[in-house]
Amino acid sequence: MKNLETTLYKPLIGQSIKDLEIFSISLGEPSFRGRQLFDWVYRKRVYDFGLMTDLPKSFIDVIKNVPIHPLKILNSKKSSSKSTKKYLFITQSGKMVESVLMVEKNRTTICLSTQVGCAVDCDFCATAKMGFIQNLSVGEIIDQFIQLEKISETKITNVVFMGMGEPFLNYKNSITAAKLLNHSKGINFGAWRITISTVGIITKIKQFTNEKQPFKLAVSLNGTNHQQRLKIMPITKKQTFSDLLNVIRYYTEQTRKRVTIEYVLLAGINDHPIDAKKLKEILSPIKCKLNLIPYNEINGSYKRPITNNINSFVKYFNNASFPVTVRWSKGQDIDAGCGQLATEAV
Repeated sequence: MKNLETTLYKPLIGQSIKDLEIFSISLGEPSFRGRQLFDWVYRKRVYDFGLMTDLPKSFIDVIKNVPIHPLKILNSKKSSSKSTKKYLFITQSGKMVESVLMVEKNRTTICLSTQVGCAVDCDFCATAKMGFIQNLSVGEIIDQFIQLEKISETKITNVVFMGMGEPFLNYKNSITAAKLLNHSKGINFGAWRITISTVGIITKIKQFTNEKQPFKLAVSLNGTNHQQRLKIMPITKKQTFSDLLNVIRYYTEQTRKRVTIEYVLLAGINDHPIDAKKLKEILSPIKCKLNLIPYNEINGSYKRPITNNINSFVKYFNNASFPVTVRWSKGQDIDAGCGQLATEAV
């Protein structure tokens, strides 16, 4: 069997069954050792080689220095309501990324990051102020779930790819991570409990549709026309408002699934009754659910609408043909709300 002392191997978390089979064969072991490793790491959630009882000691002695986790938790913050916790992770290369664990009644949701920073540059978002640093690997995405699941006091019921970064600008790694979460021989987390959120990368929404990905799709619209959206989301210059609506319709028609439309309410920007009327008209022909999100302030020029204005906006949707919810983000006091995640890049 080969010696690993002088060789650097990537962490086990993030590797597929095939990857781990190849890894085992490269060490002179049969391929089924890789399947055993996959079972221990993903299905049984065991992260101590000494507890992997069906692996021979000779194999464990060789791989004992191979890292299992690609991330390390540096610290955490708990909101005053205690319903939300924010966790700061560091990668092996020294970059930092945040994840959020939210508890509401019988739902426990993990919000996963897919990038360090973000290249989309939405004007109202704290993560955008970091700029784009790098994509997270498959392992770095899924390890957020694995580590937070282990310390969560309640069972994880939902996963949202809605943390730092734009998942569809790290499409391959984001989808691969979602598939690992869903793998029937591993974590076996239901695809219907996994939502991937995008600001509207049109080619990737189409790819997601054509590939018949089983995961839920959410799209941040945040405006009712091209110019309005362009002011707050510069990506609209290339990903036009009309093209985005067309690809959203394409997704719902091809998959027959409901898309979640996210609409951040910004005072004086997109919260006027005229905007509510227009948004209702736009969405009525589309199989969708609307999430209205009162803005989470980040000490910038944008403000959350006053409560009366939020309530007036919501009233326009009382008889809408699609479900509407108001998502009051949790953990604003620890900057864990939607659009508030940011770290200092190392």
